[in-house]
Amino acid sequence: MTRVHDMGGRFGDGAVVPEPETEVFHADWHPRALAVTLACGSLGQWNIDTSRHARERLAPKDYAAFSYYEKWMAGLADMLVEKGVLTPEELASGHAMGTSPLAERKMTADAVAGVLARGGPADRPAQIAPSFAAGDAVRTRRHAENAFVDGGHTRLPAYAAGAQGRIVRLHGHHVLPDAAAHGLGDRPEPLYAVAFPASELWARPEHPRDEVVLDLWQSYLEPAR
Repeated sequence: MTRVHDMGGRFGDGAVVPEPETEVFHADWHPRALAVTLACGSLGQWNIDTSRHARERLAPKDYAAFSYYEKWMAGLADMLVEKGVLTPEELASGHAMGTSPLAERKMTADAVAGVLARGGPADRPAQIAPSFAAGDAVRTRRHAENAFVDGGHTRLPAYAAGAQGRIVRLHGHHVLPDAAAHGLGDRPEPLYAVAFPASELWARPEHPRDEVVLDLWQSYLEPAR
């Protein structure tokens, strides 16, 4: 399945232009877009993997045309309606039609600093034993697809499907995005940093000895043979 958002090694937006480290936003509305997204997330109706999948599900023509934060806003609008937080009419008018049962969960200004400081840790206790150790040769599964939901969210990029790499380190057990994005529970698995030579990922890389390190879940991997 071709996923328009999974662009690694296939398309590009031109040369990378270095920016000052202090330049965080490029338009006045960008910080507001970030704030609205975080505030809506505090309502507890979805998780980070759900929100990523919402952006991935945008119509291809919109995904290709929208800027970074336009994708955020479009995905957020879809989730607000899909989860019943807003009606399509409320979204279109910009006004609530009645009192929301989620009103008491809204993020207040005095809570922002604490919420940002806590973040959203994805590590979890789990009984699944790690199958790999640092230095092990592994290969990713042949198809970068969700094993639970057809066309669903996954963190295995298409350009790394079927590629051979080596384990750099074990991060511990983390929420499996492929499950969490679709309301199937956390299903935590061992998460590894895996290094791939550029020559393994692309046909004619400019620097074939360069490496790309990806964080990949255990179910994405098998021993290299």
